[in-house]
Amino acid sequence: MKILVLADQESKYYYDYYTPGRLSEIDLIISCGDLRREYLEFLVTMARCPLIYVHGNHDDRFDTKPPEGCICIEDDIFVYRGIRFFGLGGSYRYKDVGEHMYTDTQMTIRAWKAGFKLRKNKGFDVLVTHAPALGIGDSEHISHRGFKTFLDLMDRYRPAYLLHGHMHRNYGPKIPQVQHYKDTTIINAYEYYLLDYQEQT
Repeated sequence: MKILVLADQESKYYYDYYTPGRLSEIDLIISCGDLRREYLEFLVTMARCPLIYVHGNHDDRFDTKPPEGCICIEDDIFVYRGIRFFGLGGSYRYKDVGEHMYTDTQMTIRAWKAGFKLRKNKGFDVLVTHAPALGIGDSEHISHRGFKTFLDLMDRYRPAYLLHGHMHRNYGPKIPQVQHYKDTTIINAYEYYLLDYQEQT
């Protein structure tokens, strides 16, 4: 299954310079947050496949006007072609105002509240977040700090992938796109990343 993963920066290749058929081989689109509603609506219309998303820290506007035709998977599990996607969007709280920012404790509580869904689905295969995991592709600055909860989830459920955004790769030359933590491949989806996922049989 070919998955187009997006975050933070609109891709000119898939928007400004889009040509008909460019998304024809994409089976699923995933937004890891901080992308305009109009951009997501354009992609889901052109691709004619599901588009799932979590909120970025700048996505408060989605609370009143979410992108049409797209599926929010916040605090939920979305199963597609046998693959279980678990969504936990938002960033580390670095200011008082903002709906989609959390402390470590708040993110841990979110994961705990989703426990029944996780048990019912016998875990998950892909963790979809906006922020990175603590110490893996994040920053020491509070606004781009990762969450320890994501490390705990990877330790317990051993997902194949963690997909995130938030750490713009143009912040510096040493920000990696792909990293690994135990059994999990971690992908920074800034702008876009094409993932070829082997479906379950």
